[in-house]
Amino acid sequence: MVYDTVANRAVLRHYSMATSSSTEFCLHSWGANSYGQLGQGHVEDLPEPRLSDTSALQDKAVRALSGGGGHSVVITENGEVFVCGQNHRGQLGLGHNADITALQLCPSLTQRVTKVACGWDFTLFLTDCGRVLACGSNAFGQLGVGQTVTHSADLLVVESLKEAVVSVAAGLRHTLAVTDSGCVYQWGTGLFTHAKRALSPRPVPAHLSSAVPSLVPGLDQKTSHMVTAGLAHCVCLTGDGDLFLWGSNKHGQLTTTESFLSSPCLVKRSLLGGEKVIHVWSGWTHIVAQTESGRVFTWGRGDYGQLGRQASTSQNPEQQSTGPSAEGRNKEACVPAEVKVLSGATQISCGSEHNLAIVGGCLLSWGWNEHGMCGDGSHRDVVQPQLISGLRPLLIGCGAGHSMAACTATTDSRQNSATTPPR
Repeated sequence: MVYDTVANRAVLRHYSMATSSSTEFCLHSWGANSYGQLGQGHVEDLPEPRLSDTSALQDKAVRALSGGGGHSVVITENGEVFVCGQNHRGQLGLGHNADITALQLCPSLTQRVTKVACGWDFTLFLTDCGRVLACGSNAFGQLGVGQTVTHSADLLVVESLKEAVVSVAAGLRHTLAVTDSGCVYQWGTGLFTHAKRALSPRPVPAHLSSAVPSLVPGLDQKTSHMVTAGLAHCVCLTGDGDLFLWGSNKHGQLTTTESFLSSPCLVKRSLLGGEKVIHVWSGWTHIVAQTESGRVFTWGRGDYGQLGRQASTSQNPEQQSTGPSAEGRNKEACVPAEVKVLSGATQISCGSEHNLAIVGGCLLSWGWNEHGMCGDGSHRDVVQPQLISGLRPLLIGCGAGHSMAACTATTDSRQNSATTPPR
């Protein structure tokens, strides 16, 4: 749920230094807001983008936006972290468990943070020296600190990761990390029940049942580059452009007929136009990948429109086969297919079942829209990527059911302030 590039940071930095009185940095947010995760100062859902209260940021350049089940995290260019939203398990890292409805600095983060990954009710911070700090729920061992801690509002260091980490990802109840040498580690027992059901009577492998980082087997001949995660699946992209998937395949997101894969399985390049993959994102049950020529492919669950292609809405999960056979599934949704309108996208972000993208400087959204997270003013699911007009996005991020965009703004747009009552 995070996107970050050197080029994009440069744009943000240049913009933050602008002195023109007619422009200013702004943060828009919309969608689910039951816990104040939109940073608007209230807890009402918003079906259209509105300005968040960014007074705490003091015009700092923004590096990354991310969200979890009910919380949001903003990282500035200088590595400071600002948070808001649900905090019942301490996922904001503020040392207490009270919800926050406006962005607030996380003062305990004295180390410079470069990346963040938000799970449902936990958060992982990656520092510039490669350390992983974690807070929030540890009910499934997802913080990577063992099982004696049930949850923590204070930041905990994942001590057993001895090597510097370069990528970190949070699923619903499990975590992935890539180290500087290209090794992949997994922890959290969120996939254990799926694995036990599929593998019985065979034992569940350690990386699917560990409360501390466990090396993922099957990738030792590869140099991994980045990871992302879904509700119960895992994704790894290698430095040479290969994509590996494992975990639950309930919605065909692993491009196989197996119901569960306990170890990484290579996605054939022939399914992705024969090209290398340069970036990959994941929702709870769908995957989005971009190839070296800029083409964008989607696959997995599609019944909320989250695949962005009209003909690929899959059946309801109750109607889908959970066995090894793909019978009963819409096979089109299980095979990667190109979404041509997304070609050349400079950024993409996935929520649980909705998505944002920046294409040609324009902001597009599609997928689940029950809480208005597609930003079109309605609550109808959006089957194909549609334009969110009126915004000039620089950086985007999604939570499970909410959306955020750091934008350029004109003087005229400031009338849509965060203090204006929601419509």
